[in-house]
Amino acid sequence: MGRRTAIVIGVLALLALPVAWYLISPIFIDREVDEAFPTLSPQATATMSAAAAQPDVEMEEAMPEGAMEDMQVLARGEFYDLGGHSGMGTATVYELADGSRLLRLENFQVINGPQLHVWMVPPDPVPDTVGREIPGYIDLGPLKGNIGDQNYELPVDLDLGSYGSVVIWCVPFRVPFNAAPLSAP
Repeated sequence: MGRRTAIVIGVLALLALPVAWYLISPIFIDREVDEAFPTLSPQATATMSAAAAQPDVEMEEAMPEGAMEDMQVLARGEFYDLGGHSGMGTATVYELADGSRLLRLENFQVINGPQLHVWMVPPDPVPDTVGREIPGYIDLGPLKGNIGDQNYELPVDLDLGSYGSVVIWCVPFRVPFNAAPLSAP
């Protein structure tokens, strides 16, 4: 092997190492989250934040009515494995007192991977596809952690009746890790 070939191989190896680390390291690194369940309306949260900013001042405003009302469960499902990626937990869609909706993952755990996202998809069951997206998906954003409770806001105009499952999706490999079928309680 000539000197030039050795240099080219060395440069390629140096370039490949960061890419390999990016793709493989999430498997060995867990990201834990523990997001609180939202219990206050935005108005109540603003009032309480103002009070906390001025601890020596008594607020004259009363706590807004309905601030602690119960949430309504719209749909729920348990996660199942896809493509050999183990995971578990519950996906629940709530309607909050102010009319907004959120997806909450509870007792959630999935094997970590690069660029995992939370998707809402039409089909149930979710096809165990590799290399192609599921038609009609809505991307709710990056998975906040592969372990723990977490919340994702749902778009106001999202028609829940058109989405049968929640999917944990690996963007670079275009593969589903886990899915939870959604059904009314």
